[in-house]
Amino acid sequence: MSSINATDLRKGVFVAVDGELYVVVDFEHVTPGKGQAVMQTKLRHIKAGHHVNKRFRSNEKVEQVFLDTHEMEYLYRQGDQFCFMDTKTYEQVMVAVEIVGDAAQFMRHNETVRIVFYENRPITLNLPAAVALEVTDTEPGAKGDSVTNVYKPATLETGLTVRVPLFIQRGERVKVDTRTGEFLERVG
Repeated sequence: MSSINATDLRKGVFVAVDGELYVVVDFEHVTPGKGQAVMQTKLRHIKAGHHVNKRFRSNEKVEQVFLDTHEMEYLYRQGDQFCFMDTKTYEQVMVAVEIVGDAAQFMRHNETVRIVFYENRPITLNLPAAVALEVTDTEPGAKGDSVTNVYKPATLETGLTVRVPLFIQRGERVKVDTRTGEFLERVG
């Protein structure tokens, strides 16, 4: 860890406040008419996930935390643990379902994800912005169903259910946004 000035805080910077790990979600430099300038920040607690508003004086020092990110391949799920393998060292790591969270809906076996570590412990997963998944179950579309603003439910290979256009058939691959869980396009 290293100390930085509160005025150097930006979105995405990880900091330690009162011994807890936070990431800066939003910040604003506030200069009141009287008194000293401050940095008004919105922080997200890494473990609990809740947000905290914190004000730092402009000359105050903040402990910046540097995290390790590893490319890891998703191997399998065992109970409430997910097994990942480091693609460089081949070391396997078990990650709790609480850390994986909703990302599990988008992960296929043998796909690579980025896992962020703090003090050699996984704290979060970073998925690509979109993933391509196969449709395993959906109602068959009738001939001529090419209207793109009418949607039907489709179950994907990971168990995720998304709304897709009527012309999408079972066995096709679709691209899904991992941030919103919405259908983006059909993948050829």
